[in-house]
This record gives sequence, C-alpha cells and structure tokens, in this order.
Amino acid sequence: MRAHTRPVPSTRRPWRSAAALAAGTALVGAALVPMDAATADTAPASGTPATMSADPLPTWQVDGVVWSMATVGDTVYVTGNFTKARPPGTKPGDKKQVARQNLLAFSLSTGNLVTTFNHKLNGQGLRVVASPDGKRVYVGGEFTTVDGKAHSRLAAFDTKTGKLVDAFKPVVSNKVRGIAATNSAVYFGGNFFSVNGKPRTRLAAVKAANGANIDTWRPTADDDEVFALALTPGEKTVVVGGRFQKLDGQDKVGVGAVYTANGSLAPWSSRPVPSRQGTKFSYVTDLHVQGDTVYGAADGEGYHWYDGRFAAKASGGDLVWLDNCYGATYSILPLGKAVYSVSHAHDCSSLGAFKDTTPETYHRTLAETAAPTGRDQAEPGSNSNYSKQPVPSLLHWFPTLAMGTFTKQFQAAWAVTGNANTIALGGEFPSVNGKPQQGLVRFAIRAKAPNKTGPARPSAPRAYASGGKVSLRWTATWDMDNANLTYEVLRDNGTKAIGTLAKPSNFWAMPTLSFTDTSAPRGRHTYKIRVKDPLGNTSTSAASNTVYR
Repeated sequence: MRAHTRPVPSTRRPWRSAAALAAGTALVGAALVPMDAATADTAPASGTPATMSADPLPTWQVDGVVWSMATVGDTVYVTGNFTKARPPGTKPGDKKQVARQNLLAFSLSTGNLVTTFNHKLNGQGLRVVASPDGKRVYVGGEFTTVDGKAHSRLAAFDTKTGKLVDAFKPVVSNKVRGIAATNSAVYFGGNFFSVNGKPRTRLAAVKAANGANIDTWRPTADDDEVFALALTPGEKTVVVGGRFQKLDGQDKVGVGAVYTANGSLAPWSSRPVPSRQGTKFSYVTDLHVQGDTVYGAADGEGYHWYDGRFAAKASGGDLVWLDNCYGATYSILPLGKAVYSVSHAHDCSSLGAFKDTTPETYHRTLAETAAPTGRDQAEPGSNSNYSKQPVPSLLHWFPTLAMGTFTKQFQAAWAVTGNANTIALGGEFPSVNGKPQQGLVRFAIRAKAPNKTGPARPSAPRAYASGGKVSLRWTATWDMDNANLTYEVLRDNGTKAIGTLAKPSNFWAMPTLSFTDTSAPRGRHTYKIRVKDPLGNTSTSAASNTVYR
C-alpha cells in the first residue's frame, strides 16, 4: 500500500547532529546571542509558547504502523496496520502481548491499553475521527468487515460502550482516507466512486443514524484522491484536502471548501499547494481546525515541491502563514499557541532554522508557533504561489524518533493527537530518544513529565596557557527541549564551578564558547565543562588536555 508520502531509499538514516554553523566567544556574564529560530523550550522566556517535554512516557506499543489517531476525553483511538499490542518496555512476543487487529484504544494520561475496546478490522484503517459530542468515533480505510460483520470501509463505534454501531453501515466502493463528522452527518473522502450503490466521486455524505446517503451533498474531487476533511466553526463548510487539481469541476489545487448544506463550492482564496507539473506535485495530507483557523500539512513529490504546513482562515481561506520546510509532513495538531507536526523535515531554511545537509538528516517531529512571526527567509518552492509570505517560528522541541521499516517507506511518525497536557505520536518508529518504543509514544507538559531529558554531552575543551592565564575554548552542545543552557567550568577534579556562561544553542547552531581562568594556581591543570538545562539536568565533558601555568 502506498501511503501518504513518496517511498524513500532504504539508505536514509536516523537523525544525526548537523555541523556547527555559528561560531563566537562568550566570557562570564556575556550577553546571550540571538538565535534564528524562537528559543522556546519546556521553560521558555516570557511570551514564547512552552512546548511538551521531550521525555517519552510509557505507552503500549504496536507491531506494525499507526496511520491515524483521535482523542476523546482521556481515550486515544488508534487505527493502522498492526496485529499485536504489548506493554511499554517489552519486546515482541512478551507474555502480556495481546491481539489487536488494525484498531485499538489507550489512555492518554497513563498509556495503558483500554481493554474494553477490542475490535478487528480485516483491512487497514487509514483515518479515525470523533463526532463533535464525543459519543462516536468513525474509522475509515480499506477494510470490508469489522468483527466479521460487513462494514465496507467506514464504521462507527460508541465511545461510551465501546461497541460497534451495527446500524451505521454504508457501503463504500473503495478506500476512505478523510472523515469529518457532525452529530447527525458524516462527510468523507478517499478514492471511491460509489456509496450505497449510487455514484459518488471521491466525496460523499451519509446520515449518522443509519449510513444512508445524503443525496443533496454531491461535490466531486475530479482527478485524484481526497486525503483529509475538516469542519469549520458552525459546521457551515467542509475543508477538503488531497491530491486533486479540481474540486467540483473548478480549479482548486489540493485544498478547497464546500458547503455542508448542498455540497456547492464555498469561498477559498489561498493557494498553498502548487499546481501539478507532469509527475511533480504537492498535496494536503491532514487538516485540523482550531478557533477560526485551519491548519494543514502537505507532502511534495519532486525536488523542493511544497512539503510544509500552512494556516488559513476557516471562513474564506485567506492565508495566515505558510512554512516551506522540506521533508513531507503527514499530520498536524494545533494546541493553543503551538502547532505540532510529524514529518521527515530536513531543511527549514524557510523559518531561519536548520538547513539541508549532505547526506540529508531527518527530524521527525516539529513544533512551531500557531501565529506568524515573520517572513519566509528562503527562496520559493518549486512552482509556488507565494514568496516572502508570513511564516511562524520553529520552537525548540526535537525528540528523536528512529526510522521504521514496516511500510518500506522508511519513515517514523505518521500521526499526532492529544490535548493541552499530553500528546501522542503514532507511526512505525522502533525507538524514541534511543530507547526501544515501537509505534506509539506520549509526551507531556513540564508539570506532568519526568523532565529527565538533558543536554547532550559537550565536547572536551581545549586549554591554552599563556602569560599566567589559561584560556579555554569548546563547542556548545544542545538539548532536545531546552534552547537555553548554562555552562560551568570545572578545574581539575573539582565539582564547584570556577566560571559560568549562559548561551542558547540548537543542533544546527552550536557556537564556540571561551573562558579565561585568571586564578589557576601554579602547576598542571585540566578542565571539564558541565552543562545544565533550566530543569537541572546536567552533562559533563571529558577532560581537556593538560596545561602548565
């Protein structure tokens, strides 16, 4: 099955540190050097959104891939392509492993499996969403039966009882990829051409009560698949995203809106997705509405084709911002003033952040501001409709997810969901922050996290003795969820700092730091650097070369 992105070569590697791009010096009490991107972390400066901690929380695991997740209260509903679930920290085949066929649920606050929700899809699920009242979740995909009962590619489940809703059983001719629901109607899209035996071109609506067609709603995605749908406030329109170049017969590339009342086109002014050129194109993979804004994720097929995220006004579609980071984006989640996404980002020059490396390095999770903060700092993407458009700022949140192999697309996370306190990532990754954790993981805000993820070990300083002084130089290090770090200079085997420097850094911008020891007694000396994040986590370098003062 070819999912939301292009296949990538098996030689693609997990994250590695980029070379330092900035060099400078800092003495005790020196001013901080501004960074290109926002330095928000788990203990941010005033006015900058805080992010989740980078500490992975214990979460049940799966043996395949998670394509989509939805949160209702404290329960996360998960669908994809998997057959088993097992407790956190265990290996495949563990005695507590249980069967779960392409669908499961777990607690967002604890990571524990919800045992009362146990159903079997005979084909993979591609999308799960909740009704506005939270009483149902709808699952779409490639399955034709649920628990052995005929439910063709779209099914509903009661969130209170955990039971399959038998009365809801529309017959959809092919895969369902996108769903948006009201309490009385279900709008969906994919690559089908009939629903309940009646012609429908990749878009349809049915009654929530019994799955019967809503015949007054018949827009079309004329030339390619629909991947995502989202309802706007007041449920007046549905935003549609996908690979199409025309929506209901009119030029709407990748994204547009239709009225819920009759399916006719609604106003949509922005054009974040460039028009197809031969085999090169971009498309929308995910949509999510927060307040009066729609946030979208995109994948580009071709060199420098649009791969990033955008925000547009839910009413009318006016562009709010568009970031042009490269490396396909699969899922997006706005939460207050921050927006989380999963991708394989490798070039965020658009945001004044990390640049491409050779070979490419991939960053599987990103957080950025929900509001624009500046203008695009890079050249427009291929066939882009925008240049120097508003962009958000990248926030400092970089958990490291290892590349998976289950789909043979060599990605990590494909889905993100959660609430203001905790988020969950789902995909095919085998480990998180270097420790085994397969397919599912959670991250929480500082108040609910262990806060044990600290700075990477700094390099050993180089020491130079001259004129009765000892000068030290070393390269700054970085931390997954804190940009602002404090460096303490230790002499010989001492544990008390003889000097302190504060400096922000990122993995793509690790400045050279310096310190001069003017009080060293005569004799031989070595030095170490101890780096500390705002949460008290420390890491200490190896000793410097020996010098004689």
